[in-house]
Amino acid sequence: MKKFFNIVICIALPLITGGVSAYITAQHVRTWYPSLIKPSFNPPNAIFAPVWTVLYILMGISLYLVLQQPKSNERTKAIILFGIQLFFNFCWSILFFRFQLISVALIDILLLWFSIVFMIRQFYRVAATAANLQWPYLAWVSFATILNASIWYLN
Repeated sequence: MKKFFNIVICIALPLITGGVSAYITAQHVRTWYPSLIKPSFNPPNAIFAPVWTVLYILMGISLYLVLQQPKSNERTKAIILFGIQLFFNFCWSILFFRFQLISVALIDILLLWFSIVFMIRQFYRVAATAANLQWPYLAWVSFATILNASIWYLN
């Protein structure tokens, strides 16, 4: 029962983080974002929520796998890097949508990208499966970085 509770908490943490960020920015996604000039490869808005939901679930599973490993300095570093990337993830939507700071959001997403790379590297040292579950996240954030840069350039 304890393992079930732990995995639920680990999955809930990124889902709640993303949900709070989405709640804070929802109005601006509907009103301000449509007014921007976007590149031809901009996906429909309906794609974002399901993709992020899957990615947040994968983040939570990865965190759970890391936490299942024996306590060590490597595990502690992995948990800290997980928290750092989740912080940058949370801030990006607020910077981009709520405050409409496209250039600052671009800096944030670059920091997010690097923190994901460092997190994956550290996860490999603790639990390889946890690291491998993060490749889709890195791919999506890579795409989102290009999208953010394109929107900044076009606007």
